[in-house]
Parts: sequence; structure tokens; C-alpha cells
Amino acid sequence: MAREVNFDGLVGPTHNYGGISFGNVASADHQGQGSNPRAAALQGLAKMRTLHDLGVPQALFPPHFRPELGLARRMGFTGTDAQVLQDVARALPLLLASCYSASSMWTANAATVSPSADSADGRVHFTPANLQNKIHRSIEWPTTARILKAVFAGDGFAHHQPLPSTAALGDEGAANHTRLAPSYGAAGVQLFVYGESAANPFGAKPKFFPARHTLEASTGVVRLHRLHEERVVMAQQNPEAIDAGVFHNDVISVGDRDVFLCHERAFLQQDETLRALSEAYARVSERPLRVHQVREADVPLHTAVATYLFNSQLVALPEGKTALIAPEQCQENGSVRDYIAALVEGDAPIDAVHYVDLRQSMQGGGGPACLRLRVVLTDEELAASNPRVVFSPALHHDLEAWVEKHYRDRLTPRDLADPQLLDASRVALDELTQRLELGSIYPFQLA
Repeated sequence: MAREVNFDGLVGPTHNYGGISFGNVASADHQGQGSNPRAAALQGLAKMRTLHDLGVPQALFPPHFRPELGLARRMGFTGTDAQVLQDVARALPLLLASCYSASSMWTANAATVSPSADSADGRVHFTPANLQNKIHRSIEWPTTARILKAVFAGDGFAHHQPLPSTAALGDEGAANHTRLAPSYGAAGVQLFVYGESAANPFGAKPKFFPARHTLEASTGVVRLHRLHEERVVMAQQNPEAIDAGVFHNDVISVGDRDVFLCHERAFLQQDETLRALSEAYARVSERPLRVHQVREADVPLHTAVATYLFNSQLVALPEGKTALIAPEQCQENGSVRDYIAALVEGDAPIDAVHYVDLRQSMQGGGGPACLRLRVVLTDEELAASNPRVVFSPALHHDLEAWVEKHYRDRLTPRDLADPQLLDASRVALDELTQRLELGSIYPFQLA
């Protein structure tokens, strides 16, 4: 038997609104505002508990240690950690925000994962994303790789190096990747979505915001993961959607098993993409792929971005039904709430909706789907993984107490120069790795 496990990123103790992700509308809108790291972490844990209680397999991905002052030191800042913090705060406050970013909580960007049912060698494949488009995210992959190896150890798992960090191979991970299959253990179809092609510099691309992911990056991951090309679909994002704030594909479409939900303006060649996806799916299933397109007239593109309707999760409930895990912003918007209700009550392939409060994450630009990395595992593969990160009510209780003990309830840009924040974060994460039995995964533990 195989199941899909959602590995949710645990929000780190330095969660703040630096506004450093150009192209992410929510990130820009909340730049400089005070954040609440404690509430952010507790909201994320509550979301994990909601999925666990629904019967959806759930695990967690630990936060990265921040600040990453190695980035500042590579920029010429010297002295003690306290001196570096003060000097960077005066000279380059945006660099300090990058050093302190807690963006690793959005684990949809951590890596691309292919299950053993899809790979030619019968192993689960992981490729950490290079995330080269943004400074604060480009520094994530070394710790991500160590965490993946600490959680998924053994011969059944293949761990690859990230693609070279260059614009021509920009890789944003699973936020631009969707797997569809008749069941989790069956062979499936993998959809890779890109913003532009390095080999076609004069092709369609956004005019304002960057296209972060390239076609060449996706084809590289396909080769690394030894995927069957007849079950792979490449699709280009609609440049107009990127300019509207759709910085990743998981802001405009979401799929699970035999269900694919997307906005009608998601892809550059919408009809051709959906046809290719359906044809590829027909190679792995006797039943057709269930595609539902949301029309612009029903949910305008700007509303989809503002509410993160498509950054909801589609999950399989134990009885075989499909549920939508949506942010509360969808419920607060009357037209989107009514549209979702009509989906559930109508003939769309969605049976239930559950709203979750992720306001702290949403204000930084990440909703329910951003917070999780989907990993399909057989029973044997799950047994070979680190059991300490598998979510349970007991772990939830322990982590709530840990968050209450170590996290601040308010963090402003001025606080980032405080050396006590650095020291407290180091103590907290050192304790966490011991609780989760992950070994040494942070740079300060490897020194």
C-alpha cells in the first residue's frame, strides 16, 4: 500500500515580513509590518492537526536556522555575530532581512519529489530546489538536503544535488510540479510547469514580475528522477498570470489523484496543456482525468491571487472522497466562499471543504499548499523514514509547548539586529533536532 504524506514546514522563530520576494503580492503588501512568530507556528501546527484528524497522513519538516550570517560574511561583513548584525542593519537592511527570512517554512519549494512507482529504478527521488531567483531562498538548499537525508535514509531513496544555480536552470521545486494518478501507489503522470525557456529568450514571458522557473530545469529533474517521458507533461505558465502575482503554479492550479483544478488563465496554451495532461493520464488509468476549470467570470484572476483559492490543498480522505483545505481568506470573500460551496454541492470532483487559519503565513505570501511537501511512500518506505517527524497528537502537544517556550509574539524589522534573537533561535532549534532525533543538520551544529 502507498499513501501520500504531507510534510509541512514548521514555521521558524524568526518569521518576519521583510517584503523581499518581488513578484509575491502578499509579501510586498506586508513589508515592514510586525509579525507574530509564535502565532505563525501555532497556526501551522493547527493545520497539521486538522489534516491528521481528517485521516490524512501528516508529518513535519523542521525550520532552518536563521539568521544565516554566512551570507553577510560572504558580502564582506566581519567581526562577531553581534557586530555583523549591527553593521548589516545599518548598511543593507534588505540583506539582513534575507539572512533572517523564515521562508523555508514553505516546503512546497524545498524539492521536487518523484515516487518509486514513477521512477525507472523503483526508488523515491529527491532534488532540492536551487531557488536561485531570490537571495533569501537561494541559501536554503544545503540545509534542505541535510534534512531530506536525515528523514529519508536508506537504499530506497535517491538524493540528488540541486541543479546549478543559474538563471537558465532556475528551479522552484514542487510549487511548479503536480502528480496525478488513479491511486497513490499506481504509476502516475507528472506535470512540470515553467515560466520561460532559456533556449528561447525571445519567447513569451511576463513583462513585470520574474519568471522564476525554466523549462530546462524541469527537463533536468525528469532525467535525474528517471521518469518515463510518455507520462510527463511540460506546460508554460500564462505570463499574464505571473504579472498578476502567480509567482508559482500552485497559486493558480492544484491537483490530487484523478482531480485537477485550475483557473482558465493558468497556462499559456490552456487547451493544449489540458489535452496533453488528459492524454498522458489515459496511459495510466482506464478512467478519465477529472478536470475542472474556474472561469474568469466566476473568480477573476486577481481574486484568485488575493484569496489563494488555488493554493488550497486537495487531499484524499480515508473513505476515498476529496476535500479542499482552503485558507480562511477564501471563506471571508463572499463570492469565493459561494463558489466553493457550489463546487462541493455540484458535480465538481470535490466533496468537502475545510477552512484553516494561516493568516501569519498568508501575509508573507504562502497558503496551505505552500506549507507542505507531498511525498508518496509505500508502507516499507514510510517505515524506513524517520518516525519522529510523523505527526501525532502527542507530538502536537510537545511542539506547542516548545513554541510557547521559545518563540516571540512580535517581531519587527528593528528586532532583527538583536543578538538575543540569534542566540534564542540557536537554542530552540538545537533542542528541536534532539526532540526529533535528526542529528546535526544546522551549520552551527556542524562547526
